[in-house]
Amino acid sequence: MDPDEDVCLCFHVSLRKIRAFLRRERPTVASRLSECLGAGTGCGWCVRSLTALHGQWASGEAEPDLGIDPQRYAEQRAAYRQARREAKDAGPAECDGAAPE
Repeated sequence: MDPDEDVCLCFHVSLRKIRAFLRRERPTVASRLSECLGAGTGCGWCVRSLTALHGQWASGEAEPDLGIDPQRYAEQRAAYRQARREAKDAGPAECDGAAPE
């Protein structure tokens, strides 16, 4: 993935910005990457990617990378968001009234 490609598509946080945040802030947990322009706090798609990048960095990788084509990454996010919309539209599962076992 090119450093200028967005990892967080909701907030347009690029791989370059995430790498710089990792070097500068040295976060001990991946969730701190949300402090990098809100990465991971929108639709949630990039949370796994942020976790992977943090893991690579924590293991000593100087330039963590997702190793995926940006177009494929965006397509996978679109499918993720569509599935979430469909699940939301379906509503909660209906209760059949039976007592739990």
